Amino acid sequence: MHAYSRPRLGVERTTTLTNTIRRSMKSGRLLLQITGAVLAALVVCSCEELPTGPFPRATPVGWWNDEGASGSAKIVVHIGEQKAFFYKGKRLVGETTVSTGKPGFSTPPGHYTVLSKDINHVSTVFGDYIDDYGNVMRSNIDARKDRRPPGGHFDGAEMPYAMFFRSGYAMHQGYVPPFAASHGCIRIPKGMARTFFENAPVGTPVTVAE
Repeated sequence: MHAYSRPRLGVERTTTLTNTIRRSMKSGRLLLQITGAVLAALVVCSCEELPTGPFPRATPVGWWNDEGASGSAKIVVHIGEQKAFFYKGKRLVGETTVSTGKPGFSTPPGHYTVLSKDINHVSTVFGDYIDDYGNVMRSNIDARKDRRPPGGHFDGAEMPYAMFFRSGYAMHQGYVPPFAASHGCIRIPKGMARTFFENAPVGTPVTVAE
């Protein structure tokens, strides 16, 4: 009788262990889902470049070939395609994915020109509130709307290779997810932002189309 009850106890323990592992796996998947959702929210709210992470992935960068090209520079941004095209004269010499303004912060269509350029621009509006030790107290804030917590200091978002084409709006290097996610600026991925910046002098026409 006892000889047959021992294996049964082993089965019960194995079953209990298996159920525990399954619950742990489910908890792990839930944690990953929550983490993914938080990262997605950060991307939607931020105008700055985010650290490399598993979600969401950046879109492909694009291409550039201006060998033998001549003529004045021109940039055309298509909001619907989330792409920007660079012309020299009538020749298309470059193309890149972009991320324009999300709903409520849309990038205004129109005809503009590059008004000014700042290779190491730091935002005076968007960024984080940090404490005296550099710890983030509140992230992805709009300094015009979000109240500064006691003891907090504004830390502006870095926007390298910024080209301002309208007051408060610029093309700059930033994280480019596969959807419109900025506060109105036109984000260009690392690897193309510098190329656009170096080839577009002040006065370059910029067309933003739907």
